[in-house]
Amino acid sequence: MYKRIMVALDQSFMTDRVLETAIELAKSVGAQVAICHAIDETVLAQRDVAMMLPNSVGKTEARLRMGAEGFLGKAAEKVRAAGVDVEIKVVESEKMHVSDMLIEAAAEWHADLLIVGTHGRRGIERFFVGSVAERLVRKGRRSLLLVRGEDPDD
Repeated sequence: MYKRIMVALDQSFMTDRVLETAIELAKSVGAQVAICHAIDETVLAQRDVAMMLPNSVGKTEARLRMGAEGFLGKAAEKVRAAGVDVEIKVVESEKMHVSDMLIEAAAEWHADLLIVGTHGRRGIERFFVGSVAERLVRKGRRSLLLVRGEDPDD
């Protein structure tokens, strides 16, 4: 079945639920896990931001990277404690959407399955915020497991 499972985490309220799902599945099928976090630098790459903060953009990117690595390190400890082989991946881009970065990372790592959380936004909120999960469904070529963030009965 699945031998290489990539898990996308974003430091939201969904993190624990998504990670627990990935651990349970990986243990049941004997799969390796890669925990991935995508840093969206598109806002920092905008000309107006770069002009307003000429000396801060690089520092901000470095802080985002360090924060992601620390966050993923803690998540990896949980995975290892469960007896699952795990790797950490931080991906970033000034030009690509988060979904495209995740698709590319999953392809490069040869993932059989990508697990992501979905916040379950609907209506106008989804329109303005956008949905990484929705884009992954439309554009991705790998199997995808969506872990819901809210109870569908609510």
